[in-house]
Formats: sequence, structure tokens, C-alpha cells
Amino acid sequence: MADQNEQRVCIKFYAKLGKSPSDALQNLHTAFEDKSLKKTYIYEWHKRVRKGRKEVEDDKRFGAPTSRRTVTAIDTVKAIVNADRRVTIREVSQQTGLSFGTIHKILKDDLNMHKVAAKFVPRLLNDDQKQRRIDICSELKTAVLHDPDFLKTVITADESWVYGYDPETKMQSLQWKSPESPRPKKARMSRSAIKTLLVVFFDIDGIVHKEFLPQGTTVNQYVYRDILRRLKESIRRK
Repeated sequence: MADQNEQRVCIKFYAKLGKSPSDALQNLHTAFEDKSLKKTYIYEWHKRVRKGRKEVEDDKRFGAPTSRRTVTAIDTVKAIVNADRRVTIREVSQQTGLSFGTIHKILKDDLNMHKVAAKFVPRLLNDDQKQRRIDICSELKTAVLHDPDFLKTVITADESWVYGYDPETKMQSLQWKSPESPRPKKARMSRSAIKTLLVVFFDIDGIVHKEFLPQGTTVNQYVYRDILRRLKESIRRK
């Protein structure tokens, strides 16, 4: 910095004498050799002096983002990310006043976090639905222990609304996570108003019968009765 200010004084001196910036460039290269300022820098400062600049020191900067990685800063960043896992580094920087690089180092080095895309799953289940699946699996396991061929006799069914979608992109699903936190999940696509019901029956060998109900069909006992009749026909053909 001392060499830089010293050379700025020289540039100011040449400008005051009415010398051209090329004269200043030549003499600075002779005096400072490889430590001389770059040509574009010399020409720029020469122009500033000709326009009336008097100071050779840098202008004072107010409100510059701090780059300190203090305990308080780390806790603040952690709280912001925990509140919104999809927040960007730039948004955190704007909220805290910390520099972009500081936020990045806090997330990577201090919090050991990185962004990952949400894992696609067929659907998001509530606690009751998860427990129901566990209970059914336990019952099937008990039945198989008593009869190894039990699963060969089972035909099960599932149904799902098939929607027209406006899918969320992979980048939109990115969230911050640490090694201890589970990977985020989301349903594969978001629901739309256009939908039709898919009903699938399958056994141990694969799909036995499937069909899409016509859009607008009222799903009641009569609809399921007709579906079961078509299922029986599929089993006979199999």
C-alpha cells in the first residue's frame, strides 16, 4: 500500500506539471521496475488528478460487509438456514450483512453443510399411514412364517390419482443440510386440477390388472364392483 500511495504521489506530480500519462508510465517503470503500477491504473489516476482529485489514499468505505466468522455470526447463519432450508447464500448475506464468501465458509467449514436436491418419493405419508404400513408388513411376515407359500396366494391393490403436473425443477428443490440431518423429500410432482384415478392389482409375479377410470367418474361401491369383475376376468386369462 505504501508503494502504491508513493506512486500515486508521483503520478499527481507529473499531472500537475502538465506531463502526459505516458511520461508518468515511463518514469514509474524506471523507478519502481517490476513493482510499478499497471498502465491502465496509471492512466486512470492521471485522469483523476487532472479532474481535481487531491488525496492519494483510498476513499473511506462505509457499510462494507464484515468478513468475521464469529460465534454469533455462525449461530445467526445457522438459525436462518434452519428456518428456511432453501434460502440462498446471497439472501443470507443480505439479512446478516456478512459477505458472500464469509457465508459460504460458515456453511461449508463451520456448519459442515451443503445443498442437495430433495429425494423423489411416490407420495408423502403421515404418521398414521406409516404405522399402518408397518402393521400390515408385520402381519404378512407372521403369515409367511406359518405358510411359506402364503404370498403366492395374495393379490393386493393400490390406487393413485394421476395429475397433470407443473413439476418443480431440481434447482428449486435444493436445501441446505448437515451430515446429521436426513435428506429432504418431496412428492414427485405438485397436484393440478386435471386428474384421473389409476387402479392397479398385482401378485408376487407382478401386475395382474390395471385400469384408468374415466375422468369425472364418481368412485363408489358400484365402480369397485365392476373393477373386481374385470380383475377376475384378468385372473382367468392369466
